[in-house]
Amino acid sequence: MQTISQTARLARCTEILAELVAFPSISADGNRAITEHIAGYLQACGARIWMQPDATGGKLNLFATIGPDRPGGVILSGHTDVVPVADQPWSSDPFQMVERDGKLFGRGTCDMKGFIAACVAMAPEFARRALAVPVHFAFTYDEEIGCFGAQVLTEALQARGLRPAAAIIGEPSMMQVIDGHKGCFEYTTWFTGLEGHGSAPDLGVNAAEYAARFTLALVDLRAELKARAPKDCPFDPPHSTINPGMLAGGLVHNVIPGKARLDWEMRPVQPSDAEFVKARLAALVQEDWLPAMRARHAGADICTETVAEVVGLTREAQNPARDLAMELTGANAAGLVPFGTEAGLFQAIGIPAVICGPGSIAQAHKPDEYLALDQLTACLGFLDRLGARLERPV
Repeated sequence: MQTISQTARLARCTEILAELVAFPSISADGNRAITEHIAGYLQACGARIWMQPDATGGKLNLFATIGPDRPGGVILSGHTDVVPVADQPWSSDPFQMVERDGKLFGRGTCDMKGFIAACVAMAPEFARRALAVPVHFAFTYDEEIGCFGAQVLTEALQARGLRPAAAIIGEPSMMQVIDGHKGCFEYTTWFTGLEGHGSAPDLGVNAAEYAARFTLALVDLRAELKARAPKDCPFDPPHSTINPGMLAGGLVHNVIPGKARLDWEMRPVQPSDAEFVKARLAALVQEDWLPAMRARHAGADICTETVAEVVGLTREAQNPARDLAMELTGANAAGLVPFGTEAGLFQAIGIPAVICGPGSIAQAHKPDEYLALDQLTACLGFLDRLGARLERPV
């Protein structure tokens, strides 16, 4: 098989990464253009492709396959959307990648276009190999705002009966093997009261006041979640967490707020904690706060909208994806991370999953986000060894 030098491979990958960074694929703006660009590269390698648009048509999932049409094989998974750059003090244009001191700066270089660029750069080499099982590429939309694309994609994989032997999610882990993380559940709670003059608070229903009570209830639940932490829980912190992220309501000093909004999240280490929190809040709403609000105004309401409930990646004694990643990296142990990924969605449909990707999560979402060139080199080596490994059944 014809091979290219490591230097030429890295140069090609860096060129592709610059192209991907130039697409401002912020979640709210869609990822269609970047996904179609990636699809063009994979089609040129002979990949079999199908894409899933969302309801607007502006967002796409891409699923592509190189190699034999048979069961088994490995999914290489990543998301093409990135977080916004507004109000961040960048030293250079975030959508024009620049290299400084062995680092590639640009929005998404680390999270996680670097991994996608490495997969695309290696696609011709996968295509040249005599693969015994296929390699699949799964690139999704809207990971940054709720893993919505991956939820649609995994449902489609399940409906089609596609169950590869492993999924490798290339989120930044410094190329360390990660086999577990907490879930990430995000909510928005809306409060509807009754406006009135601030001089007569008993004649209105203060939505901001009840939003504040809800927030304090979330804070109080933190202590109870600490007490519920499973024995020898490996996560840091070793218990489920809650964070009130944004609280808004009211217009001016002397008007009783009729509307308020609270954005909040929890990251459960076990499913029972999520049910515990939701049950406790539902009891407070139905038995305490709503009766008090509606005693003054029948139209008062508290309504919680589920933004996303993304399951965690559960550490399992038997995990072929973890074992494969450890074989390819030479690691003798796997770790855990506190942030959420799409890995648990693959695990939930019976596909063993692991996280292993270039870069550090410490750089993600920040101004002057970067990916070190040595991390990109390590990722390319990992994928090269994967290609050789797939010449035998997995």
